[in-house]
Amino acid sequence: MTETPETSGGPEATFQAYLAEGRFMLQRSRSSGTFVFYPRRLAPGSGADDLEWVEASGRGTVYSTTVVRQRPDKGGDYNVALIDLEEGPRMMSRVTGLAPDQVRIGMAVEAEIGAIDGKTAILFRPA
Repeated sequence: MTETPETSGGPEATFQAYLAEGRFMLQRSRSSGTFVFYPRRLAPGSGADDLEWVEASGRGTVYSTTVVRQRPDKGGDYNVALIDLEEGPRMMSRVTGLAPDQVRIGMAVEAEIGAIDGKTAILFRPA
């Protein structure tokens, strides 16, 4: 089990505090071993209140992707992708390091901490 940063804002604030430290953490139920993402107080399905924070592997696979078209003066095109994490949960993010229309379903990706619109976030790059 990993020590949790001091937060008073609940699971989302704790997740953000880990990101600020440069760490990608997931919650895992101690009783079932099931990983959870989006951060929450209780495990979905079982309602177990035994969630602990553990370091994510950072590995995943693109489940789906789309290109969002924007004018160049608004930042240009970008992708939005659903990533299946090696631990099981699926999360929405972006794949960086290549053109938005080059992201492919089934592509292996690795997590990195970056920013979206000035807010710290988990991004992915091709593995």
